[in-house]
Amino acid sequence: MVNDLERELDFGVHLISKFTEEEMALKSTPEKWSKKEILGHLIDSAINNLQRFIEIQFAEKLYVVRKYNQVELVKANDYQNSETRELLNFWLSINKRIKKVIEKQTEETLKYKVQINDERIVDLRFLIKDYIDHLAHHLQQIRN
Repeated sequence: MVNDLERELDFGVHLISKFTEEEMALKSTPEKWSKKEILGHLIDSAINNLQRFIEIQFAEKLYVVRKYNQVELVKANDYQNSETRELLNFWLSINKRIKKVIEKQTEETLKYKVQINDERIVDLRFLIKDYIDHLAHHLQQIRN
């Protein structure tokens, strides 16, 4: 999983660095997120998942994933009017911290049970993989 995350981070930095500030801020429609806002969403996801990955280590078992309002966070953080370089550096930094947390996991901790979607039970391994897949999905959106 660590290698998958590293690969996505390298891809993301290379990809986003190619775009101009104007390209990052362009919105295809007023309702859709710009590339910059998608990057901001990835920051919000990283913040929330870092907290989850850490809390799972010491929280009462069964850990219940608390949802967050993705659309409102993107608006409240005003990613659209932020500098891409700042967002990229923050995204990379928090994901490096996530990588460190993932590296510390053992076979035992990866089996910690987690409740998602009000009823579904998964484990920490699933949650980490799902986070990386989510990140990869949105990087492809930025690419296209």
